[in-house]
Amino acid sequence: MDCIFCKILDGSIPSKKVYEDDMMLAFYDIQPAAPVHVVMIPKAHIASANELNEENAKYVAHIFSKAGEIAKSVGIENGYRIVNNCGSDAGQTVFHIHFHLMGGKTLGKMA
Repeated sequence: MDCIFCKILDGSIPSKKVYEDDMMLAFYDIQPAAPVHVVMIPKAHIASANELNEENAKYVAHIFSKAGEIAKSVGIENGYRIVNNCGSDAGQTVFHIHFHLMGGKTLGKMA
């Protein structure tokens, strides 16, 4: 598989880890869109939100259950945004479901 996030998970591409457990990994984005920008990914390869089902949705639930803890650990517990792009028209460039946790400044309105 030629998935950059799967390569980060297997250690063949390095990342600056923020949090890791048996279901997910969170690491700093290499092209941050905010002063603090963390990418949260499941350890199961799920291409996008369109592929979520009853069996694999537990990964997304787990990521969201840990988001507040991760935000606190990187100093943005007073306000942050979580973004998921689904499909190329929405700007998804890596087809392994992921969530951008962003903060560190006052964020403007969404489009």
